[in-house]
Amino acid sequence: MKNWLLAVLMLGNACVTARAIPPVAAHWTQKQFLITFWCPPPATDENLARVAREGFNLTWTPADGLDAAARHGLRVMLQSPLLKPETLDDAAQRAELDALIDRVKNHPAMEAYFLTDEPGAGAFPGLGKLVAHLRARDPAHLAYINLFPTYANEQQLGVSASEADRARVGYPTDFAGVDTSDQTVLRYREHLKQFVEIVKPDLISYDHYHFLKLKPDGTPNDGKQYFLNLALIRLAALEAKKPFLNIIQADTIEKSWRLPNAAEMRWLVFTTLAYGGRGLSYFTYWGPPAYNGLYVDGKPMPLLTAVAALNQEIAKFGAALMELEALGVHHTAPLPYGAEAVPTNCPVQIADDGEFVIGLFGRDAKPTAFLIVNRNYQREVTASVRVLMPGRKLQELDRKTGKWSRGQSLGAKRTTPIKLAPGDGRLFRIVK
Repeated sequence: MKNWLLAVLMLGNACVTARAIPPVAAHWTQKQFLITFWCPPPATDENLARVAREGFNLTWTPADGLDAAARHGLRVMLQSPLLKPETLDDAAQRAELDALIDRVKNHPAMEAYFLTDEPGAGAFPGLGKLVAHLRARDPAHLAYINLFPTYANEQQLGVSASEADRARVGYPTDFAGVDTSDQTVLRYREHLKQFVEIVKPDLISYDHYHFLKLKPDGTPNDGKQYFLNLALIRLAALEAKKPFLNIIQADTIEKSWRLPNAAEMRWLVFTTLAYGGRGLSYFTYWGPPAYNGLYVDGKPMPLLTAVAALNQEIAKFGAALMELEALGVHHTAPLPYGAEAVPTNCPVQIADDGEFVIGLFGRDAKPTAFLIVNRNYQREVTASVRVLMPGRKLQELDRKTGKWSRGQSLGAKRTTPIKLAPGDGRLFRIVK
């Protein structure tokens, strides 16, 4: 889907200034919630200062942009035409790649190497070798690969019907909300399984574009598999014990898409957080009018204002959630496909009618916090929430400061009203 953009992104590389050598890790370890984009701007000081002000913490650049990124406190996804499996088969190119790794791996702005977008399963063995090579020479940095969404076809995923049928064996029977005979589910589940087993990634990234052009009567027209995709990615990430990142829609590069508004962007962000996502990427940031992204021909578009404000909030929510385990996620009726209903023993119950997502978080498999999201991105709602987690006080994360409130007593009924703007989420924890 985005492969045709990569020629714009892959620009070459250059030497960078040598830096002090940091401690070596066996694998990349995520240190902050990732806020990034596709289609980066040229890595000038002016552009990167703007990127930092807008609340992004990861930009993309060839090696010659590393110093500029560091000056503005940004991490870097490194781009180079050498970062492809074929490089390992050519002795001269392999030597160039190794020299590039040695030049950049100690740079303070380095975060990741960009490898490819939406590979089929047939590409996994080659990518696995490249990931292993990068990890051997530079274990501290991520080798980044982005995957297809659920609505990719059999040819794109590279998983045959027979392979999908085999995926039915051992499928988790406790994964409610999904028809486990659905070929879409089985094929995608097998695609993820092969990716994790063969490539051995340190992060699972995918894209899913949900908002379609409005119906003739002006009512919303949305995709049907958004929560299915979130659920399957979340499950794969939990099984692999790896974080995941969601690439969300912020343009109309496809004629069938509509441009999300501020509330719809908020809906995309907070549903991802509720499912335990550890990163968000906007598609797209920089480009021509045909992209209709956050910048068009170098000029900011109206949606950017909402995104920049949202990024400031994401940084606060992300930091708090990074300290917790994602333990479960449930929906109130009517259930979207792939969603699990709120069970009777859930420690957070909602009495009112309304469309809500509840993400449970805690430590040592014990829930101590929850993120509640208004699944309706068109109207404000109030949920009457009963909290059955141990503890007497309910504290809320302040989205401006990132600090927890002093808290309020839950009382004997342990019920509190929670008002939610369209598509919005609020994070709470229970303390003694």
